[in-house]
Amino acid sequence: MNEDVNSVSPTLGFIIKTIEYDGYKLNIWDVGGQKTLRTYWKNYFEKTDTLIWVVDATDRERIDDCRQELKELLVQERLMGASLLVFKNKSDVPGSMTDDQVRQGLRLDSIKSHTWTIKACSAMTGMNLQEGLEWVVQDAKARLFLY
Repeated sequence: MNEDVNSVSPTLGFIIKTIEYDGYKLNIWDVGGQKTLRTYWKNYFEKTDTLIWVVDATDRERIDDCRQELKELLVQERLMGASLLVFKNKSDVPGSMTDDQVRQGLRLDSIKSHTWTIKACSAMTGMNLQEGLEWVVQDAKARLFLY
C-alpha cells in the first residue's frame, strides 16, 4: 500500500511485509502464484487467520485453474479456521468479470468451511484495498480472541 505502482512487478518469489492497520499489525506473506512456487505455499500457512486470494478479473481463461488451486488450499489442515478474502483485481478494466462471475467461477457458494467475501479492487488505483483490510480486521475481531 502507498507504493509507486510503476515500480511494482509480479511477485517472483516471496515477499514479507508488515502493515499497521487500525491499531493492528498485519503480517502479509505475498507468495508468488507461478506453478513452480505453489509446492512451497504450505510452508507459510502456520497461524494464518485470513487467506487473501487475488484473482485477475480480466483473465477468464485461468478461472478454472484458479478454482482448482483455491480448492486444494482450503483443505489444508493449517488453513482450517482461516477466512478468505477474494480480491477481484483489475475490476476497473472494462469487460472484466463481475463479482457474480468470479463467485460462480471459483464456486464460492460451495465453500462452507471458511467465511469468505469478494472485494472488487484495482492494484493500480488502490480501489477497495483499504476496504479489504478493513474486512480482514473486522472478521478477525469477530472470530478470534485478541488481547
